[in-house]
Amino acid sequence: MAPSKKAGKKAAAAPKKGAGGNAKVTKADWKEGFKKKQVGVSDMTLLSTISNESVNENLQKRWTNGEIYTYIGSVLISVNPFRDLGIYTDAILATYRGKNRLEMAPHVFAIAESSYYNMQAYHENQCVIISGESGAGKTEAAKRIMQYIAAVSGEGAGEGDIQQIKEMVLATNPLLESFGCAKTLRNNNSSRHGKYLEIMFNNQGEPVGAQITNYLLEKGRVVGQIENERDFHVFYQFTKGASDEQRELFGIQGPEAYAYTSRSGCLEVAGIDDVSDFSETLKAMQIIGLSPEEQSQIFRMLAGILWLGNVEFVEKDDGNSRVSDTSVTDFVAYLLEVEASQVEKVMTSKVVETQRGGRRGSVYDVPLNPAQASSGRDALAKAIYNNLFEWIVARINVSMRPRQVHARLIGILVHIFGFEIFENNSFEQLCINYVNEKLQQIFIELTLKTEQEEYVREQIKWTPINYFNNKIVCDLIEERRPPGIFAALNDACATAHADPTAADNSFVQRLSALSANAHFDGRGSQFLVRHYAGDVMYDVSGMTDKNKDSLVKDLLELVASSSNRFLQDLFPDRPDPNSKKRPPTAGDKIKSSASALVENLMRAQPSYIRTIKPNQNRSSSEYDTKAILHQIKYLGLQENIRVRRAGFAYRNTFEKMVERFYLLSPGTSYAGEYIWQGNAQSGCERILKDTGIAKEEWQIGVTKAFIKNPETLFALETMRDRYWHNMAGRIQRAFRNYLRYKNECATRIQRFWKNNKEAIVYAQVRDYGHQILASRKERRRFSLLSYRRFAGNYLDVGGRNSALGQTIKEACGIGSENVTFSARAQLLVSKLGRSSKPSPRYIVVTEKAVHLVVVNTKDGIVQTVLERKIPLVTIKSISMSNMRDDWMALNVNASEEGDPVFSCYFKTELAANLLTLTQASISLHVAPTIEYAKKKDKKAVIKVVKDETVKKDDMYKSHTIHVPSGEPPSSVSRPPAKRKPGVVRPITQGKLLRKGGPSDSPKPASRPKPAAQPLPGKSTVAAAPRSVPAPKPTQAPAASVSARNVPPPPGRAAAPPPPPPPPPPPPPAAAEEMYRAKFDFEGQEGEMSLKKDDLVELVEKDDNGWWLVKQRGEEGWAPHNYLELVPPKPKVAAAPPPPPAGRRPPPSAAKPATSTTGSTSVTADASAKPISVFPGMAPSNGSATPWKKSSTPSNVKTSLDTSRPSSAAGTAKAPPPVAAKPKPGPPVAAKPGAPKIPAKPSVPTAPRPSAAGSAPPRSGGGVKPVGGQMDLAAALAKRAQRTAE
Repeated sequence: MAPSKKAGKKAAAAPKKGAGGNAKVTKADWKEGFKKKQVGVSDMTLLSTISNESVNENLQKRWTNGEIYTYIGSVLISVNPFRDLGIYTDAILATYRGKNRLEMAPHVFAIAESSYYNMQAYHENQCVIISGESGAGKTEAAKRIMQYIAAVSGEGAGEGDIQQIKEMVLATNPLLESFGCAKTLRNNNSSRHGKYLEIMFNNQGEPVGAQITNYLLEKGRVVGQIENERDFHVFYQFTKGASDEQRELFGIQGPEAYAYTSRSGCLEVAGIDDVSDFSETLKAMQIIGLSPEEQSQIFRMLAGILWLGNVEFVEKDDGNSRVSDTSVTDFVAYLLEVEASQVEKVMTSKVVETQRGGRRGSVYDVPLNPAQASSGRDALAKAIYNNLFEWIVARINVSMRPRQVHARLIGILVHIFGFEIFENNSFEQLCINYVNEKLQQIFIELTLKTEQEEYVREQIKWTPINYFNNKIVCDLIEERRPPGIFAALNDACATAHADPTAADNSFVQRLSALSANAHFDGRGSQFLVRHYAGDVMYDVSGMTDKNKDSLVKDLLELVASSSNRFLQDLFPDRPDPNSKKRPPTAGDKIKSSASALVENLMRAQPSYIRTIKPNQNRSSSEYDTKAILHQIKYLGLQENIRVRRAGFAYRNTFEKMVERFYLLSPGTSYAGEYIWQGNAQSGCERILKDTGIAKEEWQIGVTKAFIKNPETLFALETMRDRYWHNMAGRIQRAFRNYLRYKNECATRIQRFWKNNKEAIVYAQVRDYGHQILASRKERRRFSLLSYRRFAGNYLDVGGRNSALGQTIKEACGIGSENVTFSARAQLLVSKLGRSSKPSPRYIVVTEKAVHLVVVNTKDGIVQTVLERKIPLVTIKSISMSNMRDDWMALNVNASEEGDPVFSCYFKTELAANLLTLTQASISLHVAPTIEYAKKKDKKAVIKVVKDETVKKDDMYKSHTIHVPSGEPPSSVSRPPAKRKPGVVRPITQGKLLRKGGPSDSPKPASRPKPAAQPLPGKSTVAAAPRSVPAPKPTQAPAASVSARNVPPPPGRAAAPPPPPPPPPPPPPAAAEEMYRAKFDFEGQEGEMSLKKDDLVELVEKDDNGWWLVKQRGEEGWAPHNYLELVPPKPKVAAAPPPPPAGRRPPPSAAKPATSTTGSTSVTADASAKPISVFPGMAPSNGSATPWKKSSTPSNVKTSLDTSRPSSAAGTAKAPPPVAAKPKPGPPVAAKPGAPKIPAKPSVPTAPRPSAAGSAPPRSGGGVKPVGGQMDLAAALAKRAQRTAE
């Protein structure tokens, strides 16, 4: 997905005009008064008068004020300021990031942002075509575009291949500028080659590779320049910045010592630091990945070229040439690693093989005169430098090759050296101007001619604009039939190949055939071509020789004999001497390169930067009106403005428009899915109408939709971005509501659990107490009224908040022992000569012993002392009666003190506590009498008799306990007292979630979900870029349900085996419910169309308001509020079938054994056992406790991706989740060894040469309830229901 752009990413949205209410007015910013005022118009389509003079006047106003950029629609006009304006900083770059063209001032960064955004948004290749004169700022514009793309692409990628590619792309600028740029009369950094850079991106917009294509290096500059111009920058950088090691190894001196660099008399240039630039070049080589050995070989070749230029020739008496200083050729041989004698020989003679006559095939050594020798020397130097430059470009491409699969060639940058008109124009200027003609032809084809032809083809209302088509000039230069200039030049080279002068004369004769062309004029040894940028006079002299572009055989053999493998690699394609095919000329190469360039550019969506040079003196204050008017005229800016004002800024096919903007219309999208059932054209019209765009702003063609103004397109993009922002806000709001709902539910569950988790522990102790009594002892009536917890430490012994507890703890000397039980008791104390008598005591039970504490008064002082300590290991059994009394005896081993007999209200709890501590090693005896040892060997028995006269508790007297009748041993405690019902508070509050709480029923959906449709031109259903859950299939088999460990819904599962249940009888045919349509309903795909009073059979009810009905064997969905039930005919009810054997009743039907809540005595079965009724506790009469059971509720909803339960009307089933109607459509789918090198000769001490020298969704599974915790919640809910009933 492309990054959000068209919305502007503004800090705060401006308030809407005319909006009601108290709209907050933005406070005025005092900085507004200091902002720079706009001069002229930033987009010249808004000029009131369209003429070349008005365009020039507007550009002059803006250039004088420091505004060098101006728009003509989407075309950027740049006027070179010849000074640093400080407009390329990182801060300014950041302001253009994510902004559309109209939001910011014109800038080259805006063009780069537009190309990068369109690449990501529309998935189309992009290119930027930069054109203009030499010195107009094309190289600088290309550098700034690469700077912007490197800054915004792959943001946050950090280290790794992506960052390395970005650094390499930027490093190509200083490297190729050193080897491909030079100082000319018009420009201190003129590109003397064409460069075509393709940056490759992945689907995330991150650069993964790049490739450079080189065009037409001006290699003639290596050997000669006109006055006040320079050779390529790298020669001056190398000669000035070379290290001492390099100077010693390659014999490097200053640039004044070499003929090639000093001939023009320009060694220094203002504003250029050659030494600093050499450091940048070396750094760029390292970033690109050139090894030290490769760098050393490059500088060896440069040194060889420089020393080749110092080879001078003198004429002998016979007119032939000889080398004036053989020390220079010796050093050249050392650098090229060839024989010195071989160098001297090929410089002064050549081998000629006869092709005709009787001596055909004879070989002769033909001496050369000084001029011919100098020409051969220069040809070798040019060939070495040209091949070295191409090797560097190829080596850069190897380093920047794609590291991963790239989606497109995006952000294509082109900059070609500009149109040139000199006093003496030769073959180089013809090639340069031809390439510029081809680029101008692309501009015309894509902006003027093609646009108008498209309007006619698409039947769009349009006013034609007259313009000059330069195709006739391109044909004049490149055509084969009739032959153009290049064809005539090739023919002249082929027919008179031996003599350059004869070849030039033949070329002049062949040019006479072009005199009929209005754009050509032959004038003897010169000819004139009327280019789009002006008339240029070309000199024929030397053109044929330059067009051959080939080395003589002797020089090629010299290179082949070198032991330097790097030099041999620079000449991989050597001509075959036996081949009859003519080798390609320089003109052929530039034609094929230009054709390939045009083909590549036509495959991309272009952006244009037209550069203008304000003066010829590189002055930052001079504005040459006459020269700029000439550039405005040949660049066709006036025609461009007229076409832009009369035409349409944007057009695209219906399918692309629908795919991009279908979200903006409710008629074409629903929940992000495309639902339009018509064709793409009608869908496009519906979108443009629903968005409220004025009719005059767009037109519908035959295959495309046209939008007149870019502001309209930006408005569509803004609405699309706002759609995503709104959807994101809704999703966030719903998710926040979900979190709030989730947190509230968790809080309630936690609160309930905190309030009841201790009760479970107490309930476990109580249940254990009931189990050990095993319904053998009568119960007191008040113990049945409610549910008491077995708290244990009732006296809070050891607690910090109880003074009594602290006192008892100190008296017992418990220390750090844990107190498990403490209570008050009446201990049976025997007095000498008197009967036993109950006396108050405190009983404290720890993990090791039972402590009996007594309170005595002595001398008026109350003392709490430990009377007796009974270790738990000494207790053999506990004795109780079967009556409702509270007396019990601890039968200890033979002791002098005997067994303690006492009365305690919490006898059951105490007994359970003792058995728990001793791991049930103590026996519990329940009998009509209590037996105990009064002394060590003296047994005693306490009788228990029923006495209804005892009003409360029991009474002890003379070894007899009098106690009234109690409740039966099998009595069950009543449920806890019913609490006051609380107010059910709603959990959710939000626009997207249904209003209300647990008691509110969901409301049916007001609008059905339309069926998704495939986008135009695509076979599968497309949706907005998001995760789409799979549709619900039909009823899943039982095996899949069991595999998920999800029990079947109640009412549909068969009885568990064994024995197998009998098959259910088939339902009677008359059981289906029939419904009548109350209104007409026109259904869409998957829906049932109804007429009033139609009868339909109900198949399934859904909770979202849509019912599945059947009519004449066809099923479909219909809104439930359109249907009314038809009363069934009366019939005799059939007898119900017998229930299946062994079927367990549902949990909701389970009730406690006793449901009466009265306070009267309960008659119970003597064989029954008491059971616990606390929620979450299982009964103690034989069944297992719930915390030991697996938690498998009987009614659990299946997971979200299981099938919908298919049930007939009226049958009991689990309600399906509230969801949209199911969609009936398709599913959404190593180097060689070092050769022998001759010894290095001494560096020649030749004097200074003279100037006269020559880049799944994971399906939501069903949530299983947690064991124990979820059982507790379910049991509490059922208990509340029963108590309410």
